[in-house]
Amino acid sequence: MRSSTIKDGLERLPHRALLYATGIPKSEMGKPFIGVATSFTDLIPGHSGMRDLERFIEKGVHTGGGYPFFFGIPGICDGIAMGHRGMHYSLASRELIADMVETVAEAHRLDGLVLLTNCDKITPGMLMAAGRLNIPSIVVTAGPMASGHYKGRRLNLTSDTFEAVGKFKRGLIKREELDNLEMCACPGAGSCQGMYTANTMACVTESLGMSLEGCATALAVSSKKRRIAFESGRRIAELVKKNITPRKIMTLKAFENAVMVDLALGGSTNTVLHIPAIAHDAGIKLPLEIFDRLARTTPHICDMLPGGKNYLEDLEAAGGIPAVLKRLKEKLNDTITVTGRSLYKIADAAEIYDNDVIRPLNKAHHKQGGIAILKGNIAPGGAVVKQSAVTAGMMQFQGRAIVFDSEEAAMKSILAGKVKAGHVVVIRYEGPKGGPGMREMLSPTSAIAGMGLSESVALLTDGRFSGGTRGPCIGHISPEAMEGGPIALVKDGDLIEIDIPKRKLELIVSEEELAKRMKAWKKPRPKITKGYLSRYARFVSSANEGAIMK
Repeated sequence: MRSSTIKDGLERLPHRALLYATGIPKSEMGKPFIGVATSFTDLIPGHSGMRDLERFIEKGVHTGGGYPFFFGIPGICDGIAMGHRGMHYSLASRELIADMVETVAEAHRLDGLVLLTNCDKITPGMLMAAGRLNIPSIVVTAGPMASGHYKGRRLNLTSDTFEAVGKFKRGLIKREELDNLEMCACPGAGSCQGMYTANTMACVTESLGMSLEGCATALAVSSKKRRIAFESGRRIAELVKKNITPRKIMTLKAFENAVMVDLALGGSTNTVLHIPAIAHDAGIKLPLEIFDRLARTTPHICDMLPGGKNYLEDLEAAGGIPAVLKRLKEKLNDTITVTGRSLYKIADAAEIYDNDVIRPLNKAHHKQGGIAILKGNIAPGGAVVKQSAVTAGMMQFQGRAIVFDSEEAAMKSILAGKVKAGHVVVIRYEGPKGGPGMREMLSPTSAIAGMGLSESVALLTDGRFSGGTRGPCIGHISPEAMEGGPIALVKDGDLIEIDIPKRKLELIVSEEELAKRMKAWKKPRPKITKGYLSRYARFVSSANEGAIMK
């Protein structure tokens, strides 16, 4: 065992003395040391219920024959960080999370890990650490939030809070309703109710084979989630005993499975950042093009919020990810999982309880998967759009650019009514380096939707979008403006052409004019010049590489 390094032999007497000081009984010293990386915090609703799950993981580890040690990992709630300086830190926190799990596991020579996580950057950060460390690991995602309720209708965070701001500005809802939505949209613990980034990453994790079947959609604070937590704790001891490590599970074929499930669900565009970053730490190169290649042959079979109507609780009732695997089995690879059963066996044992929530392949909502990769002279390195959340009328669009050098400037103009039908809103200097931290643009996109402009206005950015974004919103434009990418050269009034079926994104400006603008362009001073974000901006890679640290 790895932990023998700190507990065996005469020279480790001082180490054992310190371990005994933690309260470990002498009878437990010979058991595998299991680290439980917990991201519990009172700050995030998706994590506030984790204390309960910690107890059940602990029971499971003891039952399985291991000895658990808990250590804390920080988390950021993207919803709370949205629209202000805090969002600069969200994506950047992913690297800190991976580094912290690595640091503790290596310093204390842990034999295995249970990774208790839930929200947007915490889950990919922990998976990155698992791939990097390559010691037996299992992930427990804490589960989605139940829907809110108000006057007989179900509520969710994005449609009923972020978009409500724009609706109120237009006079579509009254103050009384706005106040009630604020109180009712999020009824308790759990990750936000739709197929936003947190829940998308939970589904990706299960499809990848790194969590037990049913984990992704089992609701927060449910007895089912408790049982999954217990079984995950019990299972990690078996993974240690058999030396089943993440790189044996997270193979190229497993990543292809995860991407296909993501596409079938119409998941968050943030997976185009996170899945390649996890693959990178697992020693696998996963180019951006793989998403587009698989999207062309993977139908969109689950109509999930924000672009659709179904909540995570509906997907859970329909059979969860095992049922999605059953539906997609003919397209998937048979890979091993932390359960001890192959992906095909999990699919074969699953049942589909609702043929509308998880549609047959020949009755898919769209023939292609949820994500498309666009390229053109404004994004030679690629750009990302959630095509499943774009209406048919906006799949092809031409409009005039209205350009902003920050999210705040764009938001001010949108709420002031300066963005009109026919505009293409361009928000730049918000990429990994320029942001820094590649902020999510949920506030501008929700305001546009709430003001009734999502059928007549498009948005482009070198930043990124929340999983809650819907409409013709194209992000991850690479190279970013801060690196002198063509998005830095766009001017107000320029004509921009978007053609999602043809995967085309073009600035209708001559090459001669672009060369002239490039010659005149000067790199702006960084927005943040001290602290972690300043260091992050110097070392982070482009979005089309997963915004990894180099």
